[in-house]
Amino acid sequence: MRLKALLLGTSFLAVSGLTAGAETLTIATVNNGDMIRMQKLTDDFKAKNPDIDLEWVTLEENVLRQRVTTDIATKGGQYDVLTIGTYEVPIWAKQDWLLPLENLGEDYDVDDLLPPIRAGLSYEDKLYAAPFYGESSMVMYRTDLFEEAGLEMPEAPTWEFVADAARKITDKDNEIYGICLRGKAGWGENMAFLTATANSFGARWFDENWQPQFDQPQWKETLDFYVNLMKDAGPPGASSNGFNENLALFQSGKCGMWIDATVAASFVTDPEESTVADKVGFALAPDNGLGKRGNWLWAWSLAIPAGTQKAEAAEKFIAWATGKDYLELVAEKEGWANVPPGTRTSLYENPEYAKIPFAEMTINSINTADPNNPTVDPVPYVGVQFVAIPEFQGLGTAVGQQFSAALAGQVTVDQALQSAQQLTQREMMKSGYIK
Repeated sequence: MRLKALLLGTSFLAVSGLTAGAETLTIATVNNGDMIRMQKLTDDFKAKNPDIDLEWVTLEENVLRQRVTTDIATKGGQYDVLTIGTYEVPIWAKQDWLLPLENLGEDYDVDDLLPPIRAGLSYEDKLYAAPFYGESSMVMYRTDLFEEAGLEMPEAPTWEFVADAARKITDKDNEIYGICLRGKAGWGENMAFLTATANSFGARWFDENWQPQFDQPQWKETLDFYVNLMKDAGPPGASSNGFNENLALFQSGKCGMWIDATVAASFVTDPEESTVADKVGFALAPDNGLGKRGNWLWAWSLAIPAGTQKAEAAEKFIAWATGKDYLELVAEKEGWANVPPGTRTSLYENPEYAKIPFAEMTINSINTADPNNPTVDPVPYVGVQFVAIPEFQGLGTAVGQQFSAALAGQVTVDQALQSAQQLTQREMMKSGYIK
């Protein structure tokens, strides 16, 4: 499994063939498979731009967010290109922390970017980050285990079906766990999954007056469901598992189901990476019949901090990494299944890409996520798996720590929810949202 060691690493620094007299871009990025693949292919960029060198700072998701946020908020100037997500872009653009992307080149075709993805990366109709890949979330499952258990996965399953199936296909004696779900604390780790899931249970972070809602029965139902399901059908140590850890478990055949980012589909179906590559099926994220599915909307994107002295070179790199030619390059070197998904309309119109088994499910999941109306009851915020306010980064992680502790059995569900309510109420009063 050639990527596995890198995927599970927490950080490393890579310098790409430094050239005398060249301008060096320092790029902060996340340690997932698509980004690591991009680093391997940068000889193509170097050949076209011999006067630009690349220095990589590659970090685990939570660490990346912390360092990049600290650097940009303090105007530290460590990085020339940032890997950031749909949450940060409009908030940071409003603060004038990012430069608008206005010189990506005539052949870049901004209008080809998928409308939901582009909208999330824009502020006042200007693009402030270019999507490297876009994603929603969906169910990935072992078709062989379902067949053995006499189960058939619906295209649009309910949470009740998923929970029942997970318990039926669990075989702990043989280290096969019915379901793997994020448990690692972090606003973009366990809270991404749990916030999107809570939407489908009728829960919400805040009511229309910004009052926290963790003391409401919908959150109790969500967290009870999650903790009990993971206790019965999840792997040991689940409170430490994020995206990469669950990916490794699924690829090694230890997960019957995994509900997570659609971008994982290319890795779980890659025979060089996954022991179950030919036994994976896909379904929409589950619902509870309330009109909302538990699928999110996200893009890992490249942006330029306002403090850089190398904006022109940074924009050249971003245009290369997120342009149409890059998709062709990956297809040529690694096959269409490994092309970064979820960014361009033209990719989903490509007949070669349409043959990929997860292509249609990915685009359907992206198009049905609704960040402007994420919950059953009305809310004053935008965002499916996050709340698009500056305070959410700290709030989401603090609540995530409580919920991770509940999963680990260190506190009860009721205690976790009580703590979440109190700390969220305190922060919202301090920030002036409520009195």
